[in-house]
Amino acid sequence: MPVVISHPTGNEFFRAAIKGFFNAGMLGSVYTSLASFPGTLAYTAGGMKMLQDIRRRSFDRELKSLIHTHPWKETGRLLSIKWKRKKWVQHETGIFSVDEVYKSLDRYVARRLANEKAKGATIIYAYEDGAAFSFKKAKELGLHSVYDLPIGYWRTMQALLAAEKDLNPEWAVTLDGIKNSLEKLNRKDEEIALAEKIIVASSFTLKTLDSYPGRLPEVRVVPYGFPAVNEKPYRSIKAHQKLKLLFVGGLSQRKGLSYLFRAVEPLESFVELTIVGRCNMNACGVLNRNLKKHNWIESLPHHKILELMKEHDVLVFPSLFEGFGMVITEAMARGTPVITTERTAGPDIIKNGENGWLINAGSAEALQAALENILIRPHIIAEFGQAALETAAKRPWSVYSRELAQAVNGEPSTVHSQREI
Repeated sequence: MPVVISHPTGNEFFRAAIKGFFNAGMLGSVYTSLASFPGTLAYTAGGMKMLQDIRRRSFDRELKSLIHTHPWKETGRLLSIKWKRKKWVQHETGIFSVDEVYKSLDRYVARRLANEKAKGATIIYAYEDGAAFSFKKAKELGLHSVYDLPIGYWRTMQALLAAEKDLNPEWAVTLDGIKNSLEKLNRKDEEIALAEKIIVASSFTLKTLDSYPGRLPEVRVVPYGFPAVNEKPYRSIKAHQKLKLLFVGGLSQRKGLSYLFRAVEPLESFVELTIVGRCNMNACGVLNRNLKKHNWIESLPHHKILELMKEHDVLVFPSLFEGFGMVITEAMARGTPVITTERTAGPDIIKNGENGWLINAGSAEALQAALENILIRPHIIAEFGQAALETAAKRPWSVYSRELAQAVNGEPSTVHSQREI
């Protein structure tokens, strides 16, 4: 059953999906915006700083004949960012916005599907915001449509964030998740309605689909994999030393930032908080004031973030709404235990009190209590960190690749669910 898979960028879960289908003998064609291959001129050019985005979109050479690119909108987006043309990439309305990149590739795939069917394709696998046109064409052609929902369902997100806006109005300006147009939201629902199977990466994302008003097809939970494990030395925290906490992510209230700041405030003599993430310093006064109290790093290369994870004692990720949260798996794979909430992939990969900590979302008190427990028993950092490493070692990306192929192929799974309305 050859699978056609499309996604505009070469992120890690997309690459793992491709590998899973390829290894299972299921891969037909891959559609993406940009692609380069080791040993080629384009890949070599990607070694230059101004062209480094080319190398970031590199794929295995064995896939070269299967990958089709549609680069125009994504190239425009990347150049617009470099040239600081904000209007060109403005949310939904910009000619080179992320939304336009997704829709452009989706239309391109739809135009190619008849040819893919002629080559034997039976399944189209596409991701949220980039599936509506290809799924409609697939239905006309009698192809099966599999939908990947990386983040939770929008109706649940809007309900949760609207409540959060009322609870913490001074943080409302950071809640970008409630700014989508009605047209975009309707397109998301259309994609679900056209899908014959849905893949999600966490049990929380599955729960968010309870607010979908229509009939859902089968939904499979296939958690993402962990990066390669990397041992770390654990320091012995003396009485005069502070617990080193790290937060990595977008600086939005969706990540639970107000609760993080409230939790660490009474513990400032005992903890040191480092925050890595971008924000508009003039947009949110309360965020600006809190960032000045802690170690704030606006941006770092990914490998530097991974180094920071090894250097810190605990990663704190109190997100209010997260389809997965890959910083969780990245930290655990480096032996850094994580405090996170039930609204992430935490419940799927963390055993509370064994290899990390799970707290209720939106509770500064619960987060403070977890931190106080660590401060009282700092030796558990190494114990939990080692357990986190063991968890990561058991689920590399190759496990995700295999399980995803099995889920799409219809094989039984130990982690799946189906809801009928």
